[in-house]
Amino acid sequence: MRPWIRELVQRIRTIPIYRYTALVVAAALVFGLVVLLRTVLREDRSCAAGVARPEDSGECVGVSASAFDFGQRRFADTIRAVARENSSLKAGTYVTVALYEPFTATDADTLNDVGHELQGAYLAQYRANHDNNGETPYIRLALANPGATGVYWERTVDRIVTMTTSSDRLRAVTGIGMSTDNNKKAVAELTRLGIPVVGSSITADDLANGQRGKDPYPGLARVSPTNTDEARALASFAKVTADRALLVYDKPGDPYTKTLQQAFTTLLKGSPYGSWPFTPPADRSQEGSTPNTFRQITDLVCDTDAPLDTVFFAGRHTQLRQFINALGRRGCQSRTFTVLTGDEGSYLTADDKLDTNALRHGVSVRFTALAHPDAWLKNAPATGGSAQDTQDLDTLLAAARTRPVGPLGPLSLDDGQAIIAYDAMQLAVHGIREATPDQQKIPPLSDVGLQWPQVKGSLRVSGASGWICLDVHGNPYDKAVPIVELTPKGAARFVKIAWPEGRPPSKECLPPA
Repeated sequence: MRPWIRELVQRIRTIPIYRYTALVVAAALVFGLVVLLRTVLREDRSCAAGVARPEDSGECVGVSASAFDFGQRRFADTIRAVARENSSLKAGTYVTVALYEPFTATDADTLNDVGHELQGAYLAQYRANHDNNGETPYIRLALANPGATGVYWERTVDRIVTMTTSSDRLRAVTGIGMSTDNNKKAVAELTRLGIPVVGSSITADDLANGQRGKDPYPGLARVSPTNTDEARALASFAKVTADRALLVYDKPGDPYTKTLQQAFTTLLKGSPYGSWPFTPPADRSQEGSTPNTFRQITDLVCDTDAPLDTVFFAGRHTQLRQFINALGRRGCQSRTFTVLTGDEGSYLTADDKLDTNALRHGVSVRFTALAHPDAWLKNAPATGGSAQDTQDLDTLLAAARTRPVGPLGPLSLDDGQAIIAYDAMQLAVHGIREATPDQQKIPPLSDVGLQWPQVKGSLRVSGASGWICLDVHGNPYDKAVPIVELTPKGAARFVKIAWPEGRPPSKECLPPA
């Protein structure tokens, strides 16, 4: 035996038994305390049933069907209404639809968007359960949060997947409000796993099926037109020739801005001015240094000659607002300019950093809205939508100010987000109920996404944003595109409905092959 081992044994032998026992007990207590602390800390990561904080974040991510508001008091009234409706449903009579949105977002514009989409989805849930003419299954609404920027999409998707085989009986996901890289990954994984997805306000062409004849997202349907269709509708309305316009675009871009840039570039083929890029921060909700770039671009715009009077803008709303502010301070005040852009323009109505003086001094801003409450109220076309569908939503909205429907907090349809989310949920409900076999209560998960190619003709969904007639790839055909203009006070004024095909669809609403 080595000397140091022999010495240790001798010392242990000289320790009185009570001291030895105390050492053992102390060691056990320390070990137990460590285990207890680890257990408590792990349990402390939970926020609510189905929702927890990742180890590297304080955000609560996952899927909730309770009254948990993700720490956002502005959502609390609506989420309580959702929880109340969910708790009224009897076990075995419902399926779950998840609303996938960044509920823990930090910028005001996104939170406003999410709040309105939440209200719209809930109103469609309530209508489906209470004005259903005996149709089943009933609809339970769950809220899926992938984090402020969608970075925890994998955790959230994993949770959604487990809910398809549990008593939740999840049968569709709706929402996916923004065309971002993380949302693109989430949609790819959900559809790869056979979970139907109904996009509300996603417009990027590369977050759609049917591009170049391929369907990378089997089971994806959308209620909003692609950027290409929005640009075509805008062109049919504006009738701008290439010699009068130039393009300012986000470089390197994201799925929304890239496809908008491509669509505008096609429209401006032959323009003598080319395209002028800007580089925003990676987080496009941040201000960054782009105001300096836009001041320089504005100087260059003034260097051009008439008849140039139109700027197509392919960028997110923060950079759009910065550009409008810069254009309002241009040196060539005697010239007037019109800025044409996509549906990100709808955020400007709630942006208190917008310099409305620009709108009073020769700058017009028009954009393609996803929906607008005034679109069908006056001089509406005979096809493509109806005033009645808008009035049905208005009636429901009025009822939502008090129980049993509401209250939902401040309500507004002006930015179109509540309308488009309402229609997306209506489409999800349509697919679920059409896939439910006779004499059965719950549809097979695999059958729900198979319904999208049949949503046309008399089987269309009559949305508050217009008719939803889907092509074989799940994209809306010749969907109504409201053209909206910012007023000098920064409000949104409906101008006219435009159409990707240049005219409303026929009464049959059958997409061509």
